[in-house]
Amino acid sequence: MSSKVLIIGAGAIGGFYGALLAKAGADVSVVCRSDYEHVKRNGFAIRSNDLGSWNFVPSQVLKNAADFNGTADYVLLCTKVIPDIDRVTLLRPAVKAETAIVFIQNGVEIEQEVLTAFPDNEVISGLAFICSNRINPGEILHLAYGHLTLGNLPGSISSKTNMLCELFNQSGVVCEATEKIITRRWQKCIWNAPFNSLSVLSGGLETLDILRSQEALVRNIMQEVFNIAEACEHHLPPDIIDININNTYAMPPYKTSMLLDYENGHPMETEVILGNALRAGKRTGVACPHLESVYALMKLRELQLNHSL
Repeated sequence: MSSKVLIIGAGAIGGFYGALLAKAGADVSVVCRSDYEHVKRNGFAIRSNDLGSWNFVPSQVLKNAADFNGTADYVLLCTKVIPDIDRVTLLRPAVKAETAIVFIQNGVEIEQEVLTAFPDNEVISGLAFICSNRINPGEILHLAYGHLTLGNLPGSISSKTNMLCELFNQSGVVCEATEKIITRRWQKCIWNAPFNSLSVLSGGLETLDILRSQEALVRNIMQEVFNIAEACEHHLPPDIIDININNTYAMPPYKTSMLLDYENGHPMETEVILGNALRAGKRTGVACPHLESVYALMKLRELQLNHSL
């Protein structure tokens, strides 16, 4: 019997990974907000540079998780982690005793809210290393990468997690399980902290332009995140900064998710990517002047955005 999956937040990330799970044979339903009418009529159009093009028609297209018919083996939460989205409220209507909760989201130190709300359920933390954009209603352009990392909280790998990894691997992307998923979150923050923020602060430059112009600044921000992670006892590969720099030079020109949110007047993930890292640095006594400056400038940018709405 195929796994039943409910995707909450079927945008550039949720829609793409939901489409992959459906290709692998899972029964996939989605909760949509802005694209509900279009997806209800047409499904999703996936355009991938690596995997080709195909249409994904979900089993159920819903406005609210409470309308889901059946019991989900997995509920995948793929929304932004921002103050005006209550993750627990979104999840609760669809979570039954046997449901595993999977959140594929950015940020560090974001786990406890979900663990506290659902103490009796499996909670799986997920990280996506991907360049993917929603370019039109129901249309997702996958530019590069797609690697997923999953791990149970607080630190293990369950049979359900292994099953989900296998589904993703069957679909054409690499998915691995790790007992050190929180450490991996810090590893992803090494890239997210400089490039998401500088793409906004530069007025819309793509990642390659930022790196060619300000590699020293990028490296300084990365080093500070690395130092904070070390102080929090999350030990990252010593060459992780060079790896991120080299990978960014090699990737196609790309607008970050935070830049797209800014350009569309949407709230940005400033707190979970920058603010949480900065607070962890202060808590552990790590000096992080570059990160502190970038965070302050992003808060001013958020203020400017709020005044313009």
